[in-house]
Amino acid sequence: MLPLASTLPEFTVTELSQALKRVVETGFSRVRVRGEISGLKRHTSGHVYFTLKDQDAVLDAVCWRGSFQGLSVTPQEGIEVIAIGKLTTYPGRSKYQIVVEGMELAGEGALLKLLEERKRKLAAEGLFDETRKKPLPFLPQTIGIVTSPTGAVIRDMLHRIADRFPVSVLLWPVAVQGEGASVQIAEAVRGFNALPISPDLLIVARGGGSLEDLWAFNEENVVRAVSESVIPVISAVGHETDVTLVDFAADKRAPTPTAAAEFAVPVRTQLSHTLGQFDAHLTMHLNHMLSLYESRLEVVRRGMPSLESWVDENIQRLDELSERLVNASTRFIEQQTLTLDHVINRFPSAIGYIVERTVHRLEALSQLLESYSYTRILERGFSFVTGLDQTLISSKLSIHTQQKVHIHFYDGTVRAQILESE
Repeated sequence: MLPLASTLPEFTVTELSQALKRVVETGFSRVRVRGEISGLKRHTSGHVYFTLKDQDAVLDAVCWRGSFQGLSVTPQEGIEVIAIGKLTTYPGRSKYQIVVEGMELAGEGALLKLLEERKRKLAAEGLFDETRKKPLPFLPQTIGIVTSPTGAVIRDMLHRIADRFPVSVLLWPVAVQGEGASVQIAEAVRGFNALPISPDLLIVARGGGSLEDLWAFNEENVVRAVSESVIPVISAVGHETDVTLVDFAADKRAPTPTAAAEFAVPVRTQLSHTLGQFDAHLTMHLNHMLSLYESRLEVVRRGMPSLESWVDENIQRLDELSERLVNASTRFIEQQTLTLDHVINRFPSAIGYIVERTVHRLEALSQLLESYSYTRILERGFSFVTGLDQTLISSKLSIHTQQKVHIHFYDGTVRAQILESE
């Protein structure tokens, strides 16, 4: 028989929801949940919503924007992960969910699946194209290294560079695995590129480890930072058998960090020896060329006539030319003298003729000028009027009543006053 309704405690909906929320959050304050990501959605606010599922159940999940930015694994549809967080309820819909604060890939199989999908995606964007590869500088003055500041990797690289060809090295210390490692590595690569005086070469390195240990070098943000680097990059992650996506994006892959140092700089002693060989070869070649030209010069010298006979022959030729020049000059002077005498004899008559023609022409021009003179026009009964200042008055519009003027005739000038102007 059911108990009387009056004996049961009474709750409002809100009170019951809050009570359930306290029970769930208290009993499951920190959990690790394994499942496959499904229904992934990223809100414009930056929060991410998805579900974790297995064969028999589904669990709602939310990752707030601040936590999402610090995840070591970027959530992707269809991958199996271990979500770390706390359980809570959402009273508005009577649901319970996990608030994700951390995330790991669940097993190597999930890692390999995600790695292959990411590789195909980035390759399709052209990030691994050979045409993007930049040549390494032959002898960089400064090398930037992105790796952990502790451990054997940085020590071995510095030692190998110092042995081969000492150059300046700048270390940008980063975490090479774990949460936040990919963010630090990407920021280091971009930071080196943003320096006012940047290194000539970058090396991104870490020692060997499992696929999960090396996962930061498979993250998309690191791959993009390496691909976008203006400075040539050598990737040196893990051992020779370890392959990460950074290896495909870098300009050169080294099987080990030590090998990266060997790729970065030549061996100074070998370089000095090679230069010495070049110097010896060049010296030998120059000596051979000098000997060859000396032999050719000797052959040319033997084929040339003696200097004394050449001088005698040309002195005789010079005497002949001098004599011919004197004879030609004498003949030319005689001819020019005859021509000048002829001109001098004709000069007086020519001058007289020119003067006579000029006089006649001047007389004709004088008569023509006289016919055009204004006095001739006045003699025919015309006159002209000027003001008292001798300015010519050519229109009645220029005259006003009572104005005093001068009237000019051919035989003189009279003074008049204008009485009326119509």
